[in-house]
Amino acid sequence: MLEKLLYTGIGAASLFKEKVEEEVKKLEESGKIKTDDAKSFLESIETKGKEEEERVKESIKTALKEVIAELDLATKADIQKLKEDLTSNN
Repeated sequence: MLEKLLYTGIGAASLFKEKVEEEVKKLEESGKIKTDDAKSFLESIETKGKEEEERVKESIKTALKEVIAELDLATKADIQKLKEDLTSNN
């Protein structure tokens, strides 16, 4: 479910980017914005989008870690330690 939500967000961001690019291209073609300004604006939007994507990923990771801790679920590290303990006791 969380993965679907993440992909939905990425899809929406991609669609938004395409729409912004179309509108900027229209402004550029009508002479309302310079080519250099359009490129700079699109690069800025892309950079901000990537930064936001990373921020969201980190937020999701943090939230998942909190949920795992609250539910007292075993982590990979917990299982590995248990395996090591069992192996050393034999």
